[in-house]
Formats: sequence, structure tokens, C-alpha cells
Amino acid sequence: MNDPNSSVARVRNALLAANHADTISEFPDGTRTAQDAANAVGCTVAQIAKSIVLRAGDEVVLVIASGANRIDTGKVAALIGRAVKPAEGRWVRDTTGFAIGGVAPLGHAIKPHVLIDRDLLTCDPVWAAAGSPRHVFRTTAQDLVRLSGGKVADVREDKA
Repeated sequence: MNDPNSSVARVRNALLAANHADTISEFPDGTRTAQDAANAVGCTVAQIAKSIVLRAGDEVVLVIASGANRIDTGKVAALIGRAVKPAEGRWVRDTTGFAIGGVAPLGHAIKPHVLIDRDLLTCDPVWAAAGSPRHVFRTTAQDLVRLSGGKVADVREDKA
């Protein structure tokens, strides 16, 4: 992607501004789902830092979770002190500047409230979306916390 205004360029610029190497890779077959991304990069699904966008009224709540986990929206609501609901694709694009499948943990149009799945801290490296459903970047869980400004929390749905 050579468009300097693209979502991928925004992520690249945010990485560089945060003193993080440009580790963005493109995978033509896509990285839309955690499983797709894990297959593309050759890692476990747990190492994929998937971005889940929720709504708390008009506020963006970004949950960055291990690809192996489902999110407990009740836990998320308790952590932020407000009810949350899934966000519709158009709203996600309009408010974050990213399409679903490419929502990055940084470079958002507006600053989201960010929660990071505690389970990601056990993974090294981790891979996160880089602005499109074909781009990811490699990082560490600690850098992901730093880059996103997120709060590490227990957001995983408990297994039955």
C-alpha cells in the first residue's frame, strides 16, 4: 500500500512515532480472523492479538484479546463502569477509521478506551492487525500495552 493516507500507513506512522520498528507484513490471502492470521504468519491462534470493538454509548471500547479467547462483555462492562454492546461494521469504520478485520491497536481516528486480555502477556511474540484485513505487525505483549495505552485485565469468557 503506497497511499500515505491509508489505514496501514496510519498504523505504520503510529508505530514509528512510538519508537517501534515497522514490522508490518502483508498476507494476500488475508488475516481477517485470528485463525487466518495465525495460519498466515505461522504462529498459534493464542499469539494473535485480535481487536474487538464494542460500544459504550458513543464511546469506542477496544478489547485486544488473545485469538484463542472469547470476550466476556459483562467483565468489560464492569471494568469500564458502563454497559457495552457489539459495534456495527459501519460505526466501527466511521469512529475508528478501520474496517472490521483490520482494526489495529493504535492509530485510531479517536482515542478508544482500551482493555488488553491478560492472557496475551504469556505470548511472545504477538501479532496484531495493522489497518487492513491483509496486514499485521509483530510485537511483544509489553509493547502492545505501551503502544495502545491499554489496561491489562481479565476479559476472557470463562470456559464452562
